[in-house]
Amino acid sequence: MALCKNRVVIITGAGGGLGKAYALAFAAEGAQVVVNDINADAARAVVENIIGLGGTAVANHNDITRYDDAALIVRQAIDTYGDVHVVVNNAGICRDRMFASLSESDWESVMAVHLKGHFCIASHAVKYWREQVKGGARIQARIINTSSGAGLQGSIGQSNYAAAKGGIAALTLVQAAELARYGITANALAPAARTGMTEDVFADVMKKPDEGFDYFAPENVAPLVVWLGSEASQGVTGRLFEVEGGKLSLADGWRKGPQLDNGARWPVEQVGAAVEALMAQAVPAQKVYGS
Repeated sequence: MALCKNRVVIITGAGGGLGKAYALAFAAEGAQVVVNDINADAARAVVENIIGLGGTAVANHNDITRYDDAALIVRQAIDTYGDVHVVVNNAGICRDRMFASLSESDWESVMAVHLKGHFCIASHAVKYWREQVKGGARIQARIINTSSGAGLQGSIGQSNYAAAKGGIAALTLVQAAELARYGITANALAPAARTGMTEDVFADVMKKPDEGFDYFAPENVAPLVVWLGSEASQGVTGRLFEVEGGKLSLADGWRKGPQLDNGARWPVEQVGAAVEALMAQAVPAQKVYGS
């Protein structure tokens, strides 16, 4: 039996790149897919591809950054397929600048698509799921968010993107803690793959090889996302996975490190020595990308 047979899956930014790979992979495992992309032609092309392969999908081009518009995406899934089980928050943009050159619009556009976009559609889905549970249903619902190595370690020239992706990582932790009571899991991933956002910046690194394993193919990330969207993943929540090529790892997030207790307020003249002692005991942070 297909892993996601009859599960209804919404994928944002699914007109190309990772989102398209997810949509095709979910459909191959029996899911009914809502292919959301603000580029309507791209969304329709992916749907035609899925249908041509014998799958089930419908296109949607509502704007995830507008709360009322995001509600229409969830409503289309329910009206078309009778339910919704999975939201994959994948859509994203880059407006890369060094921080000293970053404009307000650069900041706001990235926050809108990444951070607000993750909130808008998940908010409507969660309200729908909560009402189902209040009505006596037992659900296995999924939120799958997209963070980034930039959000975990920082990235030179991407302070807006890194801040949004770091926010998404924290959002995922809170969603997992709050929503478990309803049967909803929330996980995130930090994928390394060839997409429209990475090809221009890392063209040489991301280039598709002439032969052999395509290390940065977006299809390499899709199996994890499909499994996280299935009922098999019910015991996994609040986790952030890193995926690159054939590598799959769990990110080890912020946690309390070395500690010194003075038993009273620290005198300012002693703080420097205390910080030095703590830093000597701490595990060094991973380097900021590009530094």
